[in-house]
Amino acid sequence: MFEEPEWAEEAPVATGLEPVAARPRPAAASQIKGSKHRQLLATLRALEAAALPQQSPSLPGSDSEEEVVERKKKHSKKASFSNVSIEVEKKRKKKCQKQGPPGSDSEEKEVKRKKKCLKGVFNASDSAEEEKRKRKHQKQVRSNPAQHLDNDDQTGPKAWKSRDTNDLSQPSSGTTSANPPHILSRKQWRNRQKNKRSHKNKFRPPQAPDQAPATVSTEETEMPPDPSPHTHEDRAGALRARMAQRLDGARFRYLNEQLYSGPSSAAQRLFQEDPEAFLLYHRGFQSQVKKWPLQPVDRIARDLRQRPASLVVADFGCGDCRLASSIRNPVHCFDLASLDPRVTVCDMAQVPLEDESVDVAVFCLSLMGTNIRDFLEEANRVLKPGGLLKVAEVSSRFEDVRTFLGAVTKLGFKVISKDLTNSHFFLFDFEKTGPPRVGPKAQLTGLKLQPCLYKRR
Repeated sequence: MFEEPEWAEEAPVATGLEPVAARPRPAAASQIKGSKHRQLLATLRALEAAALPQQSPSLPGSDSEEEVVERKKKHSKKASFSNVSIEVEKKRKKKCQKQGPPGSDSEEKEVKRKKKCLKGVFNASDSAEEEKRKRKHQKQVRSNPAQHLDNDDQTGPKAWKSRDTNDLSQPSSGTTSANPPHILSRKQWRNRQKNKRSHKNKFRPPQAPDQAPATVSTEETEMPPDPSPHTHEDRAGALRARMAQRLDGARFRYLNEQLYSGPSSAAQRLFQEDPEAFLLYHRGFQSQVKKWPLQPVDRIARDLRQRPASLVVADFGCGDCRLASSIRNPVHCFDLASLDPRVTVCDMAQVPLEDESVDVAVFCLSLMGTNIRDFLEEANRVLKPGGLLKVAEVSSRFEDVRTFLGAVTKLGFKVISKDLTNSHFFLFDFEKTGPPRVGPKAQLTGLKLQPCLYKRR
């Protein structure tokens, strides 16, 4: 089966991989008969042939001395692995002969041992070839990194398995296949695949659920697409909206502080100089009140709907006239600026109404200036005797509710009811008993409420 080259006579080298027929066989092997034995011998010979590359018979003197030296080196490396396996095989055969006559069990064990030995020889030769492939690939990666990036998809355990099977199917080709890429560990390979997927999804436009994802080539996924002008415009618009929202919030906090820290006359001048400031303040105020579970203006409207519709109502600090839109009663709307045609712009300490002309006076979150006493005295002036005063104010502004109620009673009112159950505001109902019982110079400490300031969030 094998023809010895010419150089083997000049310098004989013990390869240890001579044909099986030329080796001395033990007595047990000579007695094995049947098709299984023949098939086993055929596979062993095929594996031995795969371990050694085929060599064409050379004429004497045809090969140069350099080629002979290279062949000797290759065969000496392979022979070193094969000699070790042959010695181990001989020792195992001797043990089997000593144990007893050849039988079915010993024959099967011996066949298995032969397979293991030949596998070890084959693996040893493959490991040497694999090291050479690694070195060649590292050199190629350094010289041409772009080609290495293109072949990234062919890396991984599956790609190496396919290359190994191709090498086994063509053992006698004598020429090695293309240089494989750098070997990656299982963890590195998984991380690379994960990075590729995230890179794809990062620049992929959103798709409808009924549409199937389109196949994208590797070249398109390697480089991110150029951002379109629409995305730049959208981002710029979103940034402008956020900055405008922050600016409006800052202006709202400033205006709110000015309204609580000064008299109503100063607030009126502020809104006359800057009409847009009132709109901005009202928009910020509504955004804060919307978060409450119950708005006080709705609670007041519900109470007034249970009373006769003929009662005349004066709404001090009406805002957008929500109360007037919620009830059937005639309503006089007063505020520092106008957001509705029904609003009368004025200072709530001096409203254009005649004395004792209204039945109900309402202050819904509007006791904001430092001159709260002036507001309540003006309400006493326009209310009829026995008229109703309804006050709804933020609960955090009251340090002591009793002192506040005592101060209001000194201005000509009597407490009818109070509702302190709500978590955000308190609601009080007063009845007019007559003119104020104290002079204008008398100090009423209970009317000094805490300012309702909003913190920056």
